[in-house]
Amino acid sequence: MSLVGHFATEPFVMNSILSHLHSKYAAKTWNETFQLVRRCMDKPRDDGKPCQPLLRALERLQEVFTASSVNVTRSYLEVAAEQRGLGFHVTEATCYLTADLFYLEVTLLPCGGVEDIKVAPHGGDPVSCDSLLQPLRSKNFADFSTKLRDLVSQYDIPGDNDTKFKLFTALQHLWKDLRAMSHLPRVGKDGKQKMDSINDGLLGCLVAEKADYPLTIHFYLVPSGEENRAHGAHLADSQSARVTVGASHVTQKLQMASVFQLPLQLDLQGFPMLDPPNEEFPACFVLRLQPSIPVMKSFLDKIHHITEVVVTATDLQWGSFPKLLLKGSKSERGGFSALALPPQTFVFPEEAWKGPSHAGTLTDAVPFRQAAHVPRIVEVLRHQCAINALLKSCADQAADQQQLFEVRPESDTSFSVTFQPPNTDSLAVLLVSVPNSHQLTCQLYGVGTDDSSLEEHVSGIIERCMSIPLAVQALYRKLKPPADL
Repeated sequence: MSLVGHFATEPFVMNSILSHLHSKYAAKTWNETFQLVRRCMDKPRDDGKPCQPLLRALERLQEVFTASSVNVTRSYLEVAAEQRGLGFHVTEATCYLTADLFYLEVTLLPCGGVEDIKVAPHGGDPVSCDSLLQPLRSKNFADFSTKLRDLVSQYDIPGDNDTKFKLFTALQHLWKDLRAMSHLPRVGKDGKQKMDSINDGLLGCLVAEKADYPLTIHFYLVPSGEENRAHGAHLADSQSARVTVGASHVTQKLQMASVFQLPLQLDLQGFPMLDPPNEEFPACFVLRLQPSIPVMKSFLDKIHHITEVVVTATDLQWGSFPKLLLKGSKSERGGFSALALPPQTFVFPEEAWKGPSHAGTLTDAVPFRQAAHVPRIVEVLRHQCAINALLKSCADQAADQQQLFEVRPESDTSFSVTFQPPNTDSLAVLLVSVPNSHQLTCQLYGVGTDDSSLEEHVSGIIERCMSIPLAVQALYRKLKPPADL
């Protein structure tokens, strides 16, 4: 009879064993249980990989276990390092979590607490890292694990060790040029210099990289009726991009030295012209967009023309641009039919947006090769973001539910809003053109007046608020006869 069969036929035997186990471990502390699991995990395995069920069990133990000794804290750090593919070394009261391009230095207190955590990038000095220190001090292991994962991904550079070191050095040169470039003013359409602004600066607002956080560019913020926001304000609400390195299907010539110096040669559009030495790698610099941006094909073509980095068609997933843009908004359901479904009063007729020129793709990364590409890329992305903000306002802000507005594309940079003016049986059209991220014009057709001041009034509202519904409501108030006001 098998052992299982024996237990099945003799339940008192199983009960006896369980009772013995309960009595054996009832008096054991959490620390002893913790060490028992550690010993089980330290047993040799054929595949050389940690046992995932045991890792999950240990992680759960650590979440409920209050560290009371240096050994317990060390054990947790060792498991955390193993989970993220890091090496682990101990020297007296200091633990080291090591990778090819950085290491963590964790100084422990005699009680098992954490005195300090420092991050040292390859070739750099250790710098205290508060974002990792605080969750570990408060025993928030889940938050610490997430931040450690983000740190590891920041240094996840493709290639062998020699290639990784070269690419990391190239990335540091790129960061240096971008920081210097961010202080250059941008000349506006009025000829005045615009500085220290997310929307108008040459690059936007740069958050200088730390050892635990990559260089981030905040380059677009939707206006909301306030004056243009100053440098460093409302960063949490802005469109941003992290500057990193990623693998490439083909070799690319990447910038290998910092070459920014004044006086700087500018092209006709006012963008810096740099000519750094380069070297070929199976990799690219990458702007990782946060959040992802729905981008039309023509705008992607402009970016590819700037960077000369070809993205194969198989790497992109094309779809209806309004559906990509309005996903998750109030108009996601029913907003694309020819008829309005309350409370959606702005509709995007599906047949009007079907053409290949109006297809879009959700873009979360833009590859490039040198620092001079970044201001030009940022300007294209700003332009797309301005168009997106206007179109998305039709979904995010509902107008009077008795009014129906139809939004149709006229070109890649313009669209029309068809509506019925008050007290008429005819239709009127508001044509909105966005030639670049800093310009916007409106034209009115069929409103029974050729007053250019009305067009300027509507344009001004849209420029300040980037809201089509608010502009149309203001237009209605202007068009209504005095008796109806």
